Amino acid sequence: MTTEPAIYPDLRGRSVCVTGAARGLGLAMAEAYARAGCHVLLMDIDGDELDRVRPGLAAGRPDRVIATAAAPVSDEDAVTAALTGFVARTGELSVMVCNAGVSANAPSLDLGLDRWNTALDVNLTGVFVCARAAARIMREGDGGVVLTTSSMYGVTAGPERAAYCATKSAVAALTRVLAVEWAPFGIRANALAPGYVETDLVAQLSAEGRLDTEALRRRTPRGRLGSPGDIAQLALFLSSEVSANITGQVVVSDGGWTADGYAVAAG
Repeated sequence: MTTEPAIYPDLRGRSVCVTGAARGLGLAMAEAYARAGCHVLLMDIDGDELDRVRPGLAAGRPDRVIATAAAPVSDEDAVTAALTGFVARTGELSVMVCNAGVSANAPSLDLGLDRWNTALDVNLTGVFVCARAAARIMREGDGGVVLTTSSMYGVTAGPERAAYCATKSAVAALTRVLAVEWAPFGIRANALAPGYVETDLVAQLSAEGRLDTEALRRRTPRGRLGSPGDIAQLALFLSSEVSANITGQVVVSDGGWTADGYAVAAG
């Protein structure tokens, strides 16, 4: 069954930044915000890929600012400069989506500290840096929304995911703290927690035999993987005033994976 994307009129004309926006879930969310009539800043470490995808988002939207910034999310000066420049063009910042992340999957006994530290740097420090830089802008205006990308593996565990589970569960806890601390400034903070999603990376891993997507589908009560659109629509909902009383939550979109205590792991 297909449905038309949800429409949230209050988002039209708002300014949104999405990190990790060059591909995958980040790009899907950036596209959804653009369709909703938002000004969008796509931030990613891969500047070439940003240059490739930007024209598609900007096409047919001459009244919208569709900007890009190539910056590491843990570089506070670079992130702050990018957000400041975007706000200078659009007048405000309503939504910050702290989405950039890495996996670093490996057996715990073999996981090198370089990969562990990279996961900490991107998945956790990067989220904190981007969220705080955005909140410093939002508190001077009418508040806003901070969304982080945790994972279903931020609320449950899986083998060979020590760095991923540790950082994604930390993101969930961090988001709750920020929601409580920043509520007086009119800032809401919630975490998106996707399950397995049919991205280009998942398709590539499946083609290489490194991921058994059919086993994952069988393991999922809904019988399918998520789509990037599922997560993008959740982001729009949590950014809109229709969810005005929702803050400090970790919203899992996994087709029932974490709810099914009887399931046998797909491997």
